[in-house]
Amino acid sequence: EVDWFSLASILFLLMFAPLIVYYFIMSCDQYQCSLTDPLIDLLTGNKHLSDIWNKTPTLTYRAASIYALWVAFQMLLYLFIPDFCHKCLPGYVGGVQEGAVTPAGVVNKYEINGLQAWIITHVLWFANAYYFHWFSPTIIFDNWIPLLWCANVLGYAVSTFAMIKSYFFPTNAEDCKFTGNFFYDYMMGIEFNPRIGKWFDFKLFFNGRPGIVAWTLINLSYAAKQQELYGQVTNSMILVNVLQGIYVLDFFWNEAWYLKTIDICHDHFGWYLGWGDCVWLPYLYTLQGLYLVYHPVQLYTANAIGILMLGLIGYYIFRMTNHQKDLFRRTNGNCKIWGKKPEYIECSYMSVDGTKYYSKLMTSGFWGWARHFNYTGDLMGSLAYCLTCGFEHILPYFYIVYMTILLTHRCIRDEHRCFSKYGKDWKRYTAAVPYRLIPGIF
Repeated sequence: EVDWFSLASILFLLMFAPLIVYYFIMSCDQYQCSLTDPLIDLLTGNKHLSDIWNKTPTLTYRAASIYALWVAFQMLLYLFIPDFCHKCLPGYVGGVQEGAVTPAGVVNKYEINGLQAWIITHVLWFANAYYFHWFSPTIIFDNWIPLLWCANVLGYAVSTFAMIKSYFFPTNAEDCKFTGNFFYDYMMGIEFNPRIGKWFDFKLFFNGRPGIVAWTLINLSYAAKQQELYGQVTNSMILVNVLQGIYVLDFFWNEAWYLKTIDICHDHFGWYLGWGDCVWLPYLYTLQGLYLVYHPVQLYTANAIGILMLGLIGYYIFRMTNHQKDLFRRTNGNCKIWGKKPEYIECSYMSVDGTKYYSKLMTSGFWGWARHFNYTGDLMGSLAYCLTCGFEHILPYFYIVYMTILLTHRCIRDEHRCFSKYGKDWKRYTAAVPYRLIPGIF
């Protein structure tokens, strides 16, 4: 059942999320990244909505061609080039991998080749910048708003197609979830793992490619625009490229691990993932670089080092926390965390068919500090991105605000699901590890 709060939240996002993205990008294009000046102009009558809209670049054939070629190229890399990285990179897990068991009992197979796609894409990008000169490295920035309309077209198209598909030709009918509420089903998705053919998986493709592969290219385009406009690339822009580049590379290095995360294991594919991956992620996750094009910031060396250390420590916590959990699961607790045997709580739960299962919840290492300490590291990294931009405007700090809301909400969702699954055992676990994100505070 869909409660009234969930429905109200979904209607709000469906109506206003596209406007929020447009407002942020427009404020940079027309108001030097000020979020308040457009509202002041409208409220005082200095401008009308039509004035702002008429100054907004429209969809162009050039942007449509760029975007179509980009998506087609990423589909080519995803579907037709088997992974070779796992054969030559020690420790990297790629190639054909199995996902988690779906509610219907299906175990999907995936071709893990995101790192390979990222490498090929960036090799071609740098080869063009320094040798071929087929297009300008500033091409993304120069077509940023026209590309926004293209991304929206794809986001809505794939979300609508996924909903139609779930009714008429689902990949697995038993993995479909119909609530009877059109808006909820459209937003959160009906099909669990919509696929076309054997290998084209909507979740894996749209979450990682084309959005996250593009993330680092977008930042590189911003850096190239800084060089073009000011004759130099500031240390703040370099920090954004380095810190966010580490995050993107980490995602693709651990793409096989991603198959066991909440996005793949629990979320259905609807507008939330489809439009979000095409529009929200590439446009709002890259606001720091966009801001620095309009407001270049040259940080003092001590400040730059401090921000770099915050980002690297956050990344270390994020990665090591996830590594501890993965090691604990793979070995069923027969391992060492921080040099000693891990502590845990034995839990049991019943499946739908009445079968009783047993599980272990770790209370050692970072997982003894907080129940979602990996999110804490993620938030530290997010804050570091924002701090590169100084304190002149609030726009680049949207990311840390959004990530705090997103990850806190994800904590609550995850814990609600765990309480439903483990019952009294979950209460024992939360008593042993009382904090969610920040030890001693929350």
